[in-house]
Amino acid sequence: MVNETFAKHFFPNQDPIGRHFGIDFLPYSGAFEIVGVFKDFKINNANKEIRPVFLRPVAQQFMGYKEASMIGGEVQSMFIDSILLRFDRPRDDVESLARRTLTGIDPNLTVDDLRSLDAQVAGNFNQDRLIARLTTLFGILALILASVGLYGVTSYFVARRTSEIGIRMALGATRRGVVALVLRGVLIQIGLGLALGIPAALLAGYFMKSQLYGLGSYDPVALISATAVLAACAVTAGFIPARRASTIEPMQALRTE
Repeated sequence: MVNETFAKHFFPNQDPIGRHFGIDFLPYSGAFEIVGVFKDFKINNANKEIRPVFLRPVAQQFMGYKEASMIGGEVQSMFIDSILLRFDRPRDDVESLARRTLTGIDPNLTVDDLRSLDAQVAGNFNQDRLIARLTTLFGILALILASVGLYGVTSYFVARRTSEIGIRMALGATRRGVVALVLRGVLIQIGLGLALGIPAALLAGYFMKSQLYGLGSYDPVALISATAVLAACAVTAGFIPARRASTIEPMQALRTE
């Protein structure tokens, strides 16, 4: 049996059933007959494109090979490397039951690894999961550094404009107006950052889409969530010095050089 990609690649616009194919050497080009087509699926690496695949019964041996290497490979392919066990209900004693059953069939059958299908599938994404966690950690660190930096810049901005703030308050400016004045500068910085960051994020997603399994290059939920978190952290970092600026006494501010 062959998968859909195999049939489309080697027998385009044809019925593959009954067709013959072979591997390795030209004399064996008609060694196997296609008896069925199964749907495409990814076997090992989910990030790679689906490739042509053919499956043969484990007990089927092709006797036409003449080369020793081909005969040896054919014999080795008949050994069972792994099996999939299905249960009609959840079992707690799966390992002992599997070992006991296989021992009853053939004492020479050795079970050296037993894993659930979920664990088997999850194992293919260990590297992707590690990269995702490292990226998340670096993103959190970058967010913290950006918030601290914005806090420092805003504090410096308030310190430089202490006299101006004092004059404004002496002329009747309210504390709410002072907070709005400081936050206005913060919001401008946030706007400029988002204007540069969002297109950069979209461009990076476009170039990294081959590494994002199950995701497209554009994820509006992730983009909106990240924008909201960054904006909230920036506003919080700017509100603290803005609040402190609103508590400055006009006379004290006027004395500040």
